[in-house]
Amino acid sequence: MAKLILLGILVLFAIGYLSLFVADFWKHRHTLSRQSWWKFILIGLVTDFFDTLGIGNFAPTASAFRLGKLVDDQLIPGTMNAAHCLPVIAEALIFMTVIEVDSLTLILMVAAAIAGAVWGAGIVARMNLRAIRIGMGIALLGVAFVLLAGLLKWMPSGGTATGLYGLKLAFAVVVNFVLGGLMTIGVGQYAPCMALVYSLGMSPTSAFPIMMSSCAFLMPAGSARFIKEQAIDRKAAMGIAIGGIPGVLVAAYIITSLPLTMLKWIVCAVLVYTAVNMLLAGLKNAIEANPEPAVD
Repeated sequence: MAKLILLGILVLFAIGYLSLFVADFWKHRHTLSRQSWWKFILIGLVTDFFDTLGIGNFAPTASAFRLGKLVDDQLIPGTMNAAHCLPVIAEALIFMTVIEVDSLTLILMVAAAIAGAVWGAGIVARMNLRAIRIGMGIALLGVAFVLLAGLLKWMPSGGTATGLYGLKLAFAVVVNFVLGGLMTIGVGQYAPCMALVYSLGMSPTSAFPIMMSSCAFLMPAGSARFIKEQAIDRKAAMGIAIGGIPGVLVAAYIITSLPLTMLKWIVCAVLVYTAVNMLLAGLKNAIEANPEPAVD
């Protein structure tokens, strides 16, 4: 019963966010960037396809934006949240109905993620370009490390539990609050959330509804804040959303298995490259903002 209520609330979130997203896009339709629609649609199709399989979509999207010079750095966090919101909601609706997980664990971790996102979005939307570049560079390196840890078997492989209780549950709720806040700066929640539930003894499959539902519930709240602050690239966000939903459906209902190890190594390498590039750009901004005093 609790899960049905959660599903109903998520559908209402989706409807509310869709209304806001489309209305904002239509209002600003004459001020869109000149980038090709197909670039963004393809990014959405590919990143949300692999997101459904557990790769995550924020890090690859940020890399695509940076490598293709498609979106202004300052708009990347808000654009990624707004763009992937609807595809991730689709993922959550699918996985919440097919994978068993304790309702209390799911509800408390989702609530914590929402609170973290609302708190974080207001801060990120007002950050300057230098801070965003440095913050995202550090965040991407962190995601690359978690991905590398999984590939090298440094992370626990999980247990058999479908829920958490007592101190473990309290700890998971606190950490998910922090992850919700970090997601607004571009730290995808899948890898760290998966590492969290694995380390606490939950089964690997139970990680999927938790991490996807956490993202699905927090993203409308955080994305709405970014839209209000006009901190998104509307064309990029709409294009990715259009391509992302078919990508989710194909991955969830057509592709049942895929060798992902090589892809994870490639993603890890791209993340490190993008993170270093972002950090160098941020440090350059810092040096330009505080030049060395002239020597007489």
